[in-house]
Amino acid sequence: MLEHGGRLRDAALHWRLPLAGWLDLSTGIAPWPYPVNVSAVAWQRLPEEEDGLEAAAARYYGHPAPLPLPGSQAAILWLPRLFAPGIAVLPAPTYGEYAPAWRAAGHEVREIAIADIADAEADVIVLVNPNNPTGAGFAPEFLRALAERQAARDNWLVVDEAFADATPDIGIAALAGTELPRLAVLRSMGKFFGLAGARVGFLCAAPALRAKVHEALGPWAVAHPSREAAGQALADTFWQSAQRLRLAAASHRLGELLARHGLPSTDGGRLFRYAPTPAAAELHDFLARRGILVRLFRHPDALRLGLPAAEADWRRLEAVLAEWSSP
Repeated sequence: MLEHGGRLRDAALHWRLPLAGWLDLSTGIAPWPYPVNVSAVAWQRLPEEEDGLEAAAARYYGHPAPLPLPGSQAAILWLPRLFAPGIAVLPAPTYGEYAPAWRAAGHEVREIAIADIADAEADVIVLVNPNNPTGAGFAPEFLRALAERQAARDNWLVVDEAFADATPDIGIAALAGTELPRLAVLRSMGKFFGLAGARVGFLCAAPALRAKVHEALGPWAVAHPSREAAGQALADTFWQSAQRLRLAAASHRLGELLARHGLPSTDGGRLFRYAPTPAAAELHDFLARRGILVRLFRHPDALRLGLPAAEADWRRLEAVLAEWSSP
């Protein structure tokens, strides 16, 4: 079972199908990327922090000083090393990189049901909102109360908002380290903006934690072309509004398509659908043998499907699901 979506070369080798013929629905990356226009100088000069990226991010997230990261994955790996070893609580299931990162840094990791998070006792609680892969969301009011409770006990709350851009009302990045001193929020440019290859994310946190992560990353953590692309995307509010409408329509359409073929699903921040089914492994293989790659999860058995980009992709998915569900 592939650890992450998008590994088409591995899939092509495993199922012995040509690489060019695949329909990749295995990620939660928007199929319509922001149309970046990177200048020639960005490839020739080292990045400079005075290029306006931090200011654009501050306006977009409502936070005074978001720290640019080489993808939010960098903070997922570094944050556990910057906290004293203790108990880290995560919901199960959730993004698979968190548990190993916290264990590797010496923390005791406890994975619990989402419904039990409100009563969790932990030095650090880590949540993904909306959750990946289930799409379950946490209301801002719940997260604020949880962060306040953690702070009262000198503990931390870490919230990963990688899939929050299409539903911005659930985001609490603006409160991280400002109103809520022991809250750290991660953001990603890869999903909503479709710029996964640029590897740009942000940490919103109190100045002391921000400084530690900044020092750990070292100079020039984000490549100059990536900084330029991210700055353009964060500033383009017209494109962002259009993208939210497009993603909402596509997610709704995908949910209806899956339901017609016996696969009820939940919405993952408008960027994917999560479909629990006992037949997940069988259907995953059935789709892959026809050149459609989706994500397979176990415990519980489920599939996660990203959004098709073009009408031909929608028709192809519909036809294969019809073949699967027909008596």
